[in-house]
Amino acid sequence: MTHSNDNTSARKGKHLSYSERSQIAILKIEHYSNRQIANVLDRVPQTINNEIHRGTITQLKRQKQNGKFYDYYTTCYDPDAGQAAYDRLRLNCGRRPKWADTDAFIEWADVKLLQEKWSPDVVVGFALTHDLFEPAIIPCTTTLYGWIDKGIMRTTNMDLLEKLSRKPKDASYRSRTNKRILGQSIEQRPSEIDDRQTFGHREIDTVVGNKVKTDPVLLTLVERQTRFEIILKLKGKDKESVDQAICQLRERAGDTFSTVFKTITSDNGSEFAGLHEALQETLDVYFSHPYASWERGTSENQHKFIRRFIPKGKAIGPFSETHCLRIQQWMNDYPRKILGYQTPHTCFAKALRSLSQVA
Repeated sequence: MTHSNDNTSARKGKHLSYSERSQIAILKIEHYSNRQIANVLDRVPQTINNEIHRGTITQLKRQKQNGKFYDYYTTCYDPDAGQAAYDRLRLNCGRRPKWADTDAFIEWADVKLLQEKWSPDVVVGFALTHDLFEPAIIPCTTTLYGWIDKGIMRTTNMDLLEKLSRKPKDASYRSRTNKRILGQSIEQRPSEIDDRQTFGHREIDTVVGNKVKTDPVLLTLVERQTRFEIILKLKGKDKESVDQAICQLRERAGDTFSTVFKTITSDNGSEFAGLHEALQETLDVYFSHPYASWERGTSENQHKFIRRFIPKGKAIGPFSETHCLRIQQWMNDYPRKILGYQTPHTCFAKALRSLSQVA
């Protein structure tokens, strides 16, 4: 029977305390009904019913009569039994963590995070995309970060260089006019390049070591659609070194240069002063606004990968060209979320194949 006139104000979300359980035991001895106990404790009657059901125990009693002993059983509510039942059920409360079933994913993830320098999101996305584990044991990216924070894994926040270096974007920026006009402004760049709809459009930049003039620098060229990276070690951060590197790159690419290099976007550094003149007959060169690094966001994100191996302030001179090639290969074989957890190398090869089929 449903009682619509129940005036008990239920305290939602509040579990019974031990003192309330003791009160229940006393009131039951005084032969209070479950509904009367609920009114006294200001609880929902069903809460009292459930508690008495869980805390009721069977006791063996012995009675002596006429020189003989008689055993009989009786049931009663015991607050200690009710509290013990509550504590036992609380152990099973909440969802069972995925790492509790197997260590397979955690061990694999630690290797990728610590040795191969993958990010947590790439670890999760790659595992799901390639069906490396049962979906039931693969956490989401947020959960994996939580495991790292709680010390469940060997990986710590100190190992996540990207997490430690992130800073909020300054929304107060206003676009500045270029003082140095080296070529076409990025404002004239076609929309299909901005939307990454077509292949072959590059961003160029330099990576500096310890800012000493005699220290070499790295010249980077990243393809915007596939994120495929080229890293070249230069003798210095000057126009002559950049022009020489571009000429050598054209010679190595041969007839395919115009296919894989359709446009280049640069900043206004003096080292790129000769780009427009050197390449104007082959491709278009665009220059971003000063202090607007996000206009070449792909290049900036790529540099974060390089900084995992060559931190800021560390001289580039001791790093050989072979070592730079290893960094380049690691970057091009690193799965990216933006690419559906495919590698830039794979996407670059697909783009080249599609161009050859069209031709």
